[in-house]
Amino acid sequence: MSASPFSFTRAELQDLAAQCLDMAKAGGGTAAEVEVSEGSGLSVSVRHAEVETIEHNRDKGVGVTVYLGQRRGHASTSDFSRDALARTVEKALAIARYTAEDDCAGLAEPALLARAAPDLDLYRPWEVSVEQAVELARACEAAALGVDARISNSEGGSLSTQSSHFIYANSHGFSDGYPSSRQSLSCAVIAEANGAMQRDYWYTSARGADDLETPDAVGRRAGERTLRRLNARRLSTRQCPVLFEAPIATGLIASYVSAVSGGHLYRKSSFLLDSLGSQVFPSFFQLQERPFLPRGLASSPFDNEGVAARDRDVVQDGVVQGYFLSTYSARKLGMQSTGNAGGNHNLIVPSTGEDFDALVKKMGRGLLVTELLGQGANMVTGDYSRGAAGFWVEDGEIAYPVEEITIAGNLKDMLRGIVAVGSDVETRGSRRVGSILIDRMTLAGE
Repeated sequence: MSASPFSFTRAELQDLAAQCLDMAKAGGGTAAEVEVSEGSGLSVSVRHAEVETIEHNRDKGVGVTVYLGQRRGHASTSDFSRDALARTVEKALAIARYTAEDDCAGLAEPALLARAAPDLDLYRPWEVSVEQAVELARACEAAALGVDARISNSEGGSLSTQSSHFIYANSHGFSDGYPSSRQSLSCAVIAEANGAMQRDYWYTSARGADDLETPDAVGRRAGERTLRRLNARRLSTRQCPVLFEAPIATGLIASYVSAVSGGHLYRKSSFLLDSLGSQVFPSFFQLQERPFLPRGLASSPFDNEGVAARDRDVVQDGVVQGYFLSTYSARKLGMQSTGNAGGNHNLIVPSTGEDFDALVKKMGRGLLVTELLGQGANMVTGDYSRGAAGFWVEDGEIAYPVEEITIAGNLKDMLRGIVAVGSDVETRGSRRVGSILIDRMTLAGE
């Protein structure tokens, strides 16, 4: 039987959490919540086939939040001894005594807590040795360097395997958690032609090693993406359609999620205030939250406060059906938690049916964006301006690479201006979406 990567069992984590809750109650706390976690992993990187780094990590921590009525205090420690736990609880109590009352502070309502957590197959540990990890990273880099002689340099190949488990418990009687894992393999290389250099990369990430792309596939993809950027040109300023490649399109969905999340909404710092029930996207657009996907990278039976996750359609026929709220932000808004303390779960945007090539043909003439630079999205106004690189498209075909340009617009117009969503779905994160074609944006260049 393989050895566990953990030093503590689930039962031991639950006992530590229970100790903290008992100490908080004994110290006068009216309510408390605790998260106890442990993780371990291995990361290696190689460059030009030589080992650059080998890193083993092992981490653990306890975070305690104590409430005195509606005053809140939080403290944490990485020491699991009883004395350290007692000091941590005492610090949380002391902080609570000196904070102002907040009528929205407190644990999630008991009725919203998860009571039966399904097994989502999130823990698929990878028993890979250092030697095997190094060879896989080398194979990935070698595949990238072997694509073309113009690929002259490398930033290296990397492999990472991480496992963790946790228990979240609170004084409503909730105590649950689960183990999870994440594996990844990546490569970045540099190509040179006519005195100019270009860099690109590729990576694969999944809960289990059997769901990763092969080292050869990752390396070749990294090399091909780098090679196609050679001899890039600049463009003159114009307005045109813009096609966001799938890995970039996830950022558009992230901007939308941020705008309809509790923190921005209750602070009135969102361009989508009071958008519930409003048409924000075209009528064909759907956005679904699916927390229970087996092996999903953002799957979870409950959120960071123990609130049960649930399947829901957050955008239906282009109309906003729900926000992303924690217990605190929900109370600020006079609403109910949506089970999103800690962020969104798996978000899925169904395709309109076109593959990537069909989207390029549909655009006809415009900009394909494959890289964005800077943080140019203003959540208050919706104004959007980012440095970009990619390809110019003519007559439905990629014509040549472009660089040193800026794309600009307003997120309200961009979301309403979505023309199509591709079937080339990005699956390496919490937002599953294909390439997105937008009818018109401003392109600033020469």
